[in-house]
Amino acid sequence: MRTAEITRKTRETDIELTLNLDGAGQFEGGSGIGFLDHMLELFARHALCDLTLKCKGDLQVDGHHSVEDIGICLGSAIKQAAGDKRGITRYGQWLLPMDEALVLCALDFSGRAFLHCDLPLSARKIGDFDSELAEEFFRATAMNAGLTLHIITMKPGNAHHVLEAAFKAFARALRGAVAIDERVSGVPSTKGVL
Repeated sequence: MRTAEITRKTRETDIELTLNLDGAGQFEGGSGIGFLDHMLELFARHALCDLTLKCKGDLQVDGHHSVEDIGICLGSAIKQAAGDKRGITRYGQWLLPMDEALVLCALDFSGRAFLHCDLPLSARKIGDFDSELAEEFFRATAMNAGLTLHIITMKPGNAHHVLEAAFKAFARALRGAVAIDERVSGVPSTKGVL
């Protein structure tokens, strides 16, 4: 089983996160931010991973610390659960429509952390979620997982639809990248390490 348990406690957040890369798409727990929980639930469903989250954050300030630290924990869990990455596909990409919105996600589980995030959003807030925090989440996840991650809005629209497409596309791309390919012996790199 490719699993990880991550805990992170600071003066701003207290987080426990578990991840099973080979799960059934279940999400349990929450962040205290309704829209983010909705995104994490659909991420788990489309990545076919099991994700549990307990987060106590300083939401009386705003959601920034919780969102970023959850991204740090998720990225760390992805990296830990993937282990030495033997047999993985390595690359993943998905073009996802959500009504009028269309978002492309492409990633390389290379160990070289990079984020290009193009998410023009028409609303500053979606429910209790500051929409600009989506990029912070993806940055924290990519940096801590060691992903080269590109998320590009091909066609903008309703901000909820754009972010839902982004999270689903990321989930599907990650699912493809961590999938085991029986034809791959060792690590899929000419360097011999990722």
